[in-house]
Amino acid sequence: MLRLAVLVSGGGTNLQAIMDAIRSGKISGAEIITVISNNEGAYALKRAQEYGCEALLISPKDYPSREDFNESLLQALKERKIDLVVLAGYLVVVPPCVIREFENRIINIHPSLIPSFCGTGCYGLHVHEMALARGVKISGATVHFVDEGTDTGPIIMQKAVAVRQGDSPKTLQRRIMEEAEWIILPETISLIAQGKVHVEGRSVLIDED
Repeated sequence: MLRLAVLVSGGGTNLQAIMDAIRSGKISGAEIITVISNNEGAYALKRAQEYGCEALLISPKDYPSREDFNESLLQALKERKIDLVVLAGYLVVVPPCVIREFENRIINIHPSLIPSFCGTGCYGLHVHEMALARGVKISGATVHFVDEGTDTGPIIMQKAVAVRQGDSPKTLQRRIMEEAEWIILPETISLIAQGKVHVEGRSVLIDED
């Protein structure tokens, strides 16, 4: 059974998609062990409590130094014997010590088709504002492994979503969540749980049925 830690800073809609997929059987062979947030007010922590798994607050604000926070996060993951770390709207830079310990075992969902509209400062509505300002006709979402860069790790899965005339950043954000993020994030977790995802250099290979 793949032991998951889901890291979230906000409402946790992608977390909910994972929970729903586990309940429905779309994800098999995986369980959420803990939900970790840096934000005491994150609704994701309430979702975790209602789901019946651990809801853990680990915030940089509560530590005398960033190094202490980094070590606390790392130890929390190791103590719980986590197999896969899922970043689902986590707005804290994952420390290098965690990335090294969990090499190719941390995935992130990003609300664009990487390499477009990604990197430092590209998160939340900012991504969709940039996409609309550029006038793209297609956007979407990407699930990728996390390395020490920003949105630079190997791409696992992508799904395109049409941009409609008259879209606002919020309407585009919602459509990408519904038509891409909530689909490919659970699907990726399921594939990893089945042992079908393999990293070869900068590429990800997925076993075909």
